[in-house]
Amino acid sequence: MHSELVGKINSAVSGANAEHIAAEVGDDSIFVSSEKILDVCKFLYSAAGNEFNVLQVVTGTDYDDRIEVSYILASFINNLELILKTKLSKSSADATPEIDSVCEVWKSADFLERETYDMVGVIFRNHPDLRRLLCPQDWEGWPLRKDYVVQKTYAGMEVNPEHKINSADIYFGEKMKQGAPEPKKVSYSWKKPEFYPEGAAPAANKTTTEGE
Repeated sequence: MHSELVGKINSAVSGANAEHIAAEVGDDSIFVSSEKILDVCKFLYSAAGNEFNVLQVVTGTDYDDRIEVSYILASFINNLELILKTKLSKSSADATPEIDSVCEVWKSADFLERETYDMVGVIFRNHPDLRRLLCPQDWEGWPLRKDYVVQKTYAGMEVNPEHKINSADIYFGEKMKQGAPEPKKVSYSWKKPEFYPEGAAPAANKTTTEGE
């Protein structure tokens, strides 16, 4: 299917530069030029034999030099599913790359693009109402960027007060692994006692090494 679609896209949309990416693990995908994403989506939605009439997901993935935007499309008419991807250049850590909205093709893109904007900082041109969806409108930064740093305060409140998040316990096992001569032999569990048979629960925060 993918190779056939690549040929159709490149024939129908000049400059799409569609390419089939065969995955070693997981599902194959098709990459297209970001400048042609709207035209490609219009073609996939309407062309006979394709008719990808459902947009299920829009999401972004942050890399050092780029952000990849992924669209999961489905054709309920032809029982097909497709992962369509494109790459956006990222000039700096706080850059907000732009791409055309596909809301005019699928109305479901509205909230999906807003979430991607909110979490990854991608601007969707011509979106009817592009604003944050999960975070407050004046939130700083993009939470799913690899270099994201949570602001210390918001609206006069401490965002991650140490006495509430208990980070020392959360990272107890990882710290033990880092200091162990053979980290792969260190295991730890946070299961509560009620998950164990009576009398079999391990001591809280217990870390063991293989052979104990």
